[in-house]
Amino acid sequence: MKKIDLELAVGIFVLIGVFSLAYLSIRLGKIETIGGGSYTVYAEFENAGGIKEGTTIEIAGIQVGNVTNLSLSKDYRALLTLAIKKGVEIQEDAIASIKTKGLIGEKIVQISTGASDNIIPESGKITETESVTDIEELISRYIFGKVEEKEK
Repeated sequence: MKKIDLELAVGIFVLIGVFSLAYLSIRLGKIETIGGGSYTVYAEFENAGGIKEGTTIEIAGIQVGNVTNLSLSKDYRALLTLAIKKGVEIQEDAIASIKTKGLIGEKIVQISTGASDNIIPESGKITETESVTDIEELISRYIFGKVEEKEK
């Protein structure tokens, strides 16, 4: 009887350990489980260099979602699928920009909120976007004298 009780206790302890490890893996890996509590919004950019699946989406420095897919639109622009946390509403006149975060140069999608009362619905599209600034292109323009000067 005592051997069976000991084996049962060890078995329960092992199951608790496995479930705890699975929970921590999901939480620390930021893996979304079924449903995930998010909705989809799309944004088109001229250049989405440095963006990949899983890239962070921020509003006011707070993470509100991730990029879930990148593809080409019909007119050969970068079409990003954005998974935004439920409860976060994005106005129709919001601007999505690709920015560099930190010294390493990690790219993020930053959404600047608008003032409109109209909210982008699920599967809607952010119409105002700003592509990534290509430093190499700016240097090339400067070197070859193609920098536009402001008129006085």
